[in-house]
Amino acid sequence: MSQQDDRARQAAVFDALGAEYERAFAHSEAHQRSLKWLLGRLAPGSRVLDVGSGTGRPTAAVLTAAGHDVVGLDISPVMVDLATRQVPGAEFRCADVREASFEDASYDAVCVYFTLLQMPRREQSDVVRRLTRAVKPGGSMALATVPVDVEEAEGVFMGQPVRVTSFAASAFADLALGAGLTVVSQEEALFTPAHAQATPEPHLFVHCRRTGD
Repeated sequence: MSQQDDRARQAAVFDALGAEYERAFAHSEAHQRSLKWLLGRLAPGSRVLDVGSGTGRPTAAVLTAAGHDVVGLDISPVMVDLATRQVPGAEFRCADVREASFEDASYDAVCVYFTLLQMPRREQSDVVRRLTRAVKPGGSMALATVPVDVEEAEGVFMGQPVRVTSFAASAFADLALGAGLTVVSQEEALFTPAHAQATPEPHLFVHCRRTGD
């Protein structure tokens, strides 16, 4: 499968899920705590990039309601359409983060919640490094993943075929450190999505500060 075909397949997964994804994950208390951590570090009217913004809820909705300037990025046009309608106070763009360009130090914070899982490890590392440069020195980054040591593993996610790559928890923290981030705190939680085909899955939230302040 070509790189272009693989990325089209990734977009198709979330096109198919649409609002079903939001319903399955909306009750994650660990996600809400991660957003609370981020809100506690943001000055009024901060500019925040939400990578893999999905339906816009909860991340963009919570940040926008708090008065921040949010730009959401998602590979799925269906998700971008839903987010635009659900969170009109934010800006959403349909784009692949691996191909997008960002000005250095252009955001006060960046969120990357579970967006990296369908990328090879090399691409995950590259994306986090580029996003780190987009954060102002002293700014924040919130990362989340499923902390399992797998690479190019074929599976099924909410009825959709996926190919998943991730890291064990310690290696994921090392990825953040290697990108120029300082890990401020971490939380691991076991979460069961509200979906008939879901099973409990580990979640890891890593809260970081860009060094250099």
